[in-house]
Amino acid sequence: MKNKTKSKEELKEEIENLKKEGKRIVFTNGCFDLIHVGHTRYLEEAKKLGDVLIVAVNSDKSVREIKGKDRPIIPQDERAEVLCALHFVDYVVVFDEPDPFNIISHLKPDVLVKGGDWDEDAIIGRDIVESGGGKVVRIPEIKGASTTDIIERIVEIQKGKGRCP
Repeated sequence: MKNKTKSKEELKEEIENLKKEGKRIVFTNGCFDLIHVGHTRYLEEAKKLGDVLIVAVNSDKSVREIKGKDRPIIPQDERAEVLCALHFVDYVVVFDEPDPFNIISHLKPDVLVKGGDWDEDAIIGRDIVESGGGKVVRIPEIKGASTTDIIERIVEIQKGKGRCP
């Protein structure tokens, strides 16, 4: 599984070789803090859009910038390892910025995938992918399947106010 985790430089070289072979590169990104059914279904659908699925994971530093000081729950190396264990994920790269603009600019995927909760105009990297002849795809989210929802349920259960499903 460890050989699926690449630096952005290693991944750039790998993508160039794969594109020479005619492979279609799909890219998505996120925190992927507590992997849940929303993530797995989303990633499985993303993989269907091309030949190679790259998942860019926010570093611990960037997750804190986005989600606050109490996140992430799971450290970046462990989040990357869990993603690598999914058979439909081909490569994982960790990035340090709060948004994926730089890594998308560097990798230039053919397809950029985001969740349906993102407005089309708010998708970072859209212009890069589309100007290169690629496309942007939004995959519908699964209501109630989010890391924040899971954390809130756990807190309620621990307070004795909730119950397990």
